[in-house]
Amino acid sequence: MSKSNPTAQCQPPYLLVLDQGTTSTRAILYNASARPIAQSQMELAQYFPNQGWVEHDAEQIWQHSLQCLRNVLVKADVASKDVVGLGITNQRETVVLWERQTGKPLHHALVWQDRRTADHCQQLREQGAEAMVTQKTGLLLDPYFSATKLAWLLENVAGARAAASNGDLAAGTVDSFLVAKLTGLKKHITDATNASRTLLYNIHNLQWDDELLSLLKIPQDLLPQVTDTIGNLGIVDSNLLGAPIPIFAIAGDQQAAAYGQGCRRPGMMKSTYGTGCFTLLHCGDQVPHSQNRLLATIALMENGACTYALEGSIFNAGTTVQWLRDQAGFLTSASESEQMAIQANPNSQVMFVPAFTGMGAPHWNAHARGSLFGLCRDTTPADIVRAGLEAVAWQTFDLLEATAEDIGSMPEVLKIDGGMAQNDWFAQFLADAVHIPIQRPQDIETTALGACLMAGKGAGIFMDETNLAACWREDRTFLPSMEPTDRNHRLQRWRLAVDTVVKFADNLHCLA
Repeated sequence: MSKSNPTAQCQPPYLLVLDQGTTSTRAILYNASARPIAQSQMELAQYFPNQGWVEHDAEQIWQHSLQCLRNVLVKADVASKDVVGLGITNQRETVVLWERQTGKPLHHALVWQDRRTADHCQQLREQGAEAMVTQKTGLLLDPYFSATKLAWLLENVAGARAAASNGDLAAGTVDSFLVAKLTGLKKHITDATNASRTLLYNIHNLQWDDELLSLLKIPQDLLPQVTDTIGNLGIVDSNLLGAPIPIFAIAGDQQAAAYGQGCRRPGMMKSTYGTGCFTLLHCGDQVPHSQNRLLATIALMENGACTYALEGSIFNAGTTVQWLRDQAGFLTSASESEQMAIQANPNSQVMFVPAFTGMGAPHWNAHARGSLFGLCRDTTPADIVRAGLEAVAWQTFDLLEATAEDIGSMPEVLKIDGGMAQNDWFAQFLADAVHIPIQRPQDIETTALGACLMAGKGAGIFMDETNLAACWREDRTFLPSMEPTDRNHRLQRWRLAVDTVVKFADNLHCLA
């Protein structure tokens, strides 16, 4: 975290951010200049009950969120009465089903990475539903999104369908669950950026869609009210933090990151490297239409008006390094990946396709799984680590290439953030792979920064774009330097590896 002026730290007002992610939950306290003062973070347990299934304990998400919010105030020695607003940003598409009166979850949350509804999605495609779904939502029929996961819960949790019909249950993405708990169950809401990731929200008329609800057999009464991303969205129960702190912003993590990266006008693009990798290209107030299986999504809703983005999704980025550390045992810490990549044989032809939970854009293959190619007797762990980092860069190129085909040109620069952005070797290889400049900010945690800026705007601290722009500071720009022939050879090997993984997955699924 970047350091702020010690004198300024002592002066209220403060902005509080709750950043609930896939692998951890954290709270960050910012001063009125959007400088981080203190943070508290807790690792989130993940559960894998079957192959391709990924779950979280929703009650643990809540308890960790509350504990982090309390801890950061104590750590900073700041009174909750001096906090003028809270911003919430969250892992998207993850679904929680809970008792409306008690707030108790009925089942583990089904995580965005979960693939258990792949067959359901395939059945809907075979029924010819995908064109209608895409036209209304900007999304594809894939288990990544919330709706089929919610449908699974209603069908498979004992008594859930009947309880939902009686109005006894509430459902939503993680933001909705957290707001319900923070407000003492007074609010059941979600913002438009999160709603736009559910497969149930019409991004044109900005309503839950009756035809989509009928298709997935989901009662609308189960769902939250959709609100602005920035606005007066609720009040934190004073019994929780000691003061009634207003909630001024709710945003899905990728939209928050884009806001924090300054991608607030058409043509600006960012790529975030967390658990997965997600690119967002700001498209203004018009809904984009992709010919390359990218997604149209809401970037922001304020005062009832939306701006939109074109999004590409990679399911495994940081999880690739995590797998190399935890399962393969090649690393003792994620930070070691940079030095190992430097030490690897630059002429190694090892290719790693980290499709642990399927492949996202532009392939959208729910049955693909991770594969290694080109292993030799002299292959070292460093070669495989390097191949993992290269794979994330080549996947990013796949997204940018699809984006360029949709809009007619590559973006002038790609802004990066997230944990992997700290790796200089990776950032340079990324510049070589995508063949455009890569710009890294000083504060790579732009998801939390975006939620801070949104909350600050809602609180009246940041009044205009000039105020907001001053909060982003460049660290370094990486320029492409790879020899064109070398790059082309590496790209062709990557494409061959991906084609092989997709064909293998399709044929294997047919045999099942």
